[in-house]
Amino acid sequence: MKVYVAVELTVDEAGVMHPQRILWEDGRKFEITSISDVRRAASLKAGGSGIRYTCRVGKKDAYLYYEDPKWFVDP
Repeated sequence: MKVYVAVELTVDEAGVMHPQRILWEDGRKFEITSISDVRRAASLKAGGSGIRYTCRVGKKDAYLYYEDPKWFVDP
């Protein structure tokens, strides 16, 4: 099951998106401290595919996917 989320991001002058925060529908916000990889990939857990961002959130890595026009995370 996909968990769709809102994402706060910046877009640079070349049009590249840089996610900054993941926002859950219950109001919690998770700061993305770094992005170590960006690539087109499939989500084996949630199904679907898109641009996968490997994000550092707290002390853990998380996969954040951009599946135009929505964002989701692996459960």
